[in-house]
Amino acid sequence: MPRAWQLPSQTEPPPALHSVIGGHPIVSSRLARLGISDPVAAQQFLDPAQYTPAPASDLPDIEPARARLRQAIRQNQRILVWGDFDVDGQTASALLYASLSQLGARVTVHLPNRFREGHGIHLPTLERHLKNGFDLLLTCDTGVDAHAAVELAAQQGVDTIITDHHALPERLPAALAVVNPRRLPAGHPLRDLPGVGVAYKLIQALEPAIAAAHVDLVALGLVADVMPLLGENRYLLQLGLAQLRSAPRMGLRAILQRAQIEAAALNEGHIGFAIAPRLNALGRVEDANPAIELLTTDDNSRAMSLASSLEEANARRRFLSNQVYAAAMSQIEAEPHLLEYAALVLHHREWHSGVIGIVASRLAEEFALPTVLLAAPADELARGSARSVAGLDIMAALRQTQNLLHTYGGHSMAAGMSLRAQAISDFRRAFSRAVRDLGGAPAAPPLPIDGCLRLPEITAGLTDEIESLAPFGPGNPPITLLTRGLTLASQRGLGRRGDHLQLIVADQADNRQRVIWWRGAGKTLPSGAFDLAYTLRSSHYRGRRENLVEWLDWRESPRTSPELRSQATSLLSIDYRYSANARADLARIREQHPAAQVWAEGAQMPACVTRLQLAPGETLIVWTIPAASAIWRAALDTVNPSRLIVFAARPAWAHPNAFLTRLYGMAKYAVAQRDGAADVQALAAALGDRALAVQAGLHLLRARGLLAHDRAADGKLRLRMLQVGADEKLCDKWRARLNLILRETSAYRDYWRLHALDELH
Repeated sequence: MPRAWQLPSQTEPPPALHSVIGGHPIVSSRLARLGISDPVAAQQFLDPAQYTPAPASDLPDIEPARARLRQAIRQNQRILVWGDFDVDGQTASALLYASLSQLGARVTVHLPNRFREGHGIHLPTLERHLKNGFDLLLTCDTGVDAHAAVELAAQQGVDTIITDHHALPERLPAALAVVNPRRLPAGHPLRDLPGVGVAYKLIQALEPAIAAAHVDLVALGLVADVMPLLGENRYLLQLGLAQLRSAPRMGLRAILQRAQIEAAALNEGHIGFAIAPRLNALGRVEDANPAIELLTTDDNSRAMSLASSLEEANARRRFLSNQVYAAAMSQIEAEPHLLEYAALVLHHREWHSGVIGIVASRLAEEFALPTVLLAAPADELARGSARSVAGLDIMAALRQTQNLLHTYGGHSMAAGMSLRAQAISDFRRAFSRAVRDLGGAPAAPPLPIDGCLRLPEITAGLTDEIESLAPFGPGNPPITLLTRGLTLASQRGLGRRGDHLQLIVADQADNRQRVIWWRGAGKTLPSGAFDLAYTLRSSHYRGRRENLVEWLDWRESPRTSPELRSQATSLLSIDYRYSANARADLARIREQHPAAQVWAEGAQMPACVTRLQLAPGETLIVWTIPAASAIWRAALDTVNPSRLIVFAARPAWAHPNAFLTRLYGMAKYAVAQRDGAADVQALAAALGDRALAVQAGLHLLRARGLLAHDRAADGKLRLRMLQVGADEKLCDKWRARLNLILRETSAYRDYWRLHALDELH
């Protein structure tokens, strides 16, 4: 579905934030857009060592749960851990099993079979376990609505501790403890923990050192369950990734080997697209219980054997998914009216119920509609998986149709249900009405663009700076970049079936870049000049590191650039960009328009104004080329002229050495005449560049031991002269930073000089 592009605001990041973070402004600007403008909070976001985790004691019922587990361990009682068959449930169960075993507990694990038992606690299976005998039921990633199971266990004298993270029912089960972060107030750092995160916090309350040894499992569950990756979740994922990279457990090492992933280069993308699908495949097409042994074994040969079985299950899962997807698309092609409902509901008696959730996710993405796929064998209950689109609570829609459902459960974006096959048509109509009552499927959200780059700016250094913001995911999506004016140089298919595309794109200077478009085969490709939105990450393959540019979206390069504001057609533009005697022409024009403002920066000219001195007026004379599109747009907004007279001079201090010399001279004047008081924006306007350049220049002068700067309570700078030795390492860092900023400004001025007036008509 087409998405609007949300171009980056040209506001610069808070100076205090950028001075701490350094590097490319894209990084500090993203932090500011996430609401992280305080340098301390930014450090906590970037460095887990700076983050203070919330105590486990904040979780409701954690103390009675901890005490009961202590009692069970002390009295050698039998504990049954009941989990779920997805990755969150597998990892939570494995974490509890391994940790409690280390603490000396007698513990066994049961993961329900998707096809025989379904999600939750299957009562006949629980009855069998009760007959075999155990003393304490401990759930993970399930159980928050298991009233009947808790009552059945209580009748046999068995206590129940529930650890879960799913939506709360109207009434909690009568368990000894219900440890669920959803019971915490909104905004609490633990409220969005996954099931494995709750299990981790429970073990942390028992023995912190043992919990810390299993934070790698938390990382797997966090990514696989698509949890928000901010605050506590981000912190746990950072710790877990570090553990996975340095010392992966035996079973995960075997998985990585089969998937051809280097542990040292592992990131959240590898978990989401390689590890999690393999683990999930067990529960989708077979039985998930072997995952517990795989995640806890210390036997290398056993780990390799289990990983081989996992690979086979995953291959089967892929085949079944492709089969269901092809059948679903055939249904839509044969019955296009199905897309006229507010939600897409499809069913087939031969579909494999273990993979329909995967296909539902893909269809929801492709058609931008809430999607339900149902496996409906004859004379049996139809079992379905629902996936939503951003902004629509699918559970709220299902509640409005519960009279037609046998069972249902889940959360706002994903759910499962069962119903009579004869009721599917009625369900489609009722579910569609419910979606409409909730406002319908929201329009596709805009694609936020974090920054605009030229192809030569895609470097390993920039990639490293962007990846400092990782791990990416919900709440912290990957950085999206934009490059304009590209053409397609070549293309070829990738993958066994050519599902993906490798494209070579080129700019006007014939700089070239390799781009990967995942699942791009068969999609419309640009035929002329186009703008490309993409993500940038590092890729490691066979020991070689490269910049991985991933295609997100494209559109034809517009005749008018979004970065340059289009004025009303009444704006009269007079072009002197190529004047042979610009100063003589300027003098004559000033005589003709004595009230005109002459906007000149970085140029020693009388009776001119800077960006900070512009005022509304009829005529604006632009002498020097603006330093950035945001400055240009702001000038037009401020003056709102009906007549624009354009020259194209460059500031006298555009070269780095000249810029720094001029900045140092202005700083000395401020120290001598103004007691060191200065303003970054005023300095930038006088120099004809951006505030970022001034900040980098000030840092470079300090590194050279010449000038110190501090920020006063009023937000102004206080400058003072220094006479100390230079820090060469810092000098190199800030010199490179200043050079990059000035090159960016120069590139924009090149573009402006060629296209400024074209963009105004």
